[in-house]
Amino acid sequence: MFYHSVHFWLRDGVGEAERQQVIEGVKSLGNSPNMESARVGVPAMTDRAVVDNSYSIQLIAVFADKAAHDRYQSTDDEVHQAFIANFKPYWTKVVIYDSLDA
Repeated sequence: MFYHSVHFWLRDGVGEAERQQVIEGVKSLGNSPNMESARVGVPAMTDRAVVDNSYSIQLIAVFADKAAHDRYQSTDDEVHQAFIANFKPYWTKVVIYDSLDA
């Protein structure tokens, strides 16, 4: 399996209604035919020095393999491309961690 963990930082001034729209948009990525599953979350605000709670929204996407991930990243994945087109103005930073089963 291929795991794609995406952390979004929303721009200053994004209100709660817009934040919820972005969360729904991130959830819609689970409709990609290339993705096995998707989980969307927000910071748990864990009070530990080693925890980064500064992001706004997290997506953990699971793909069958790197090839499925690469198809998702291509312009052929209409779900992913629509998400980027509709929601990119809302974030200022994205950090991604990709991993494989050990």
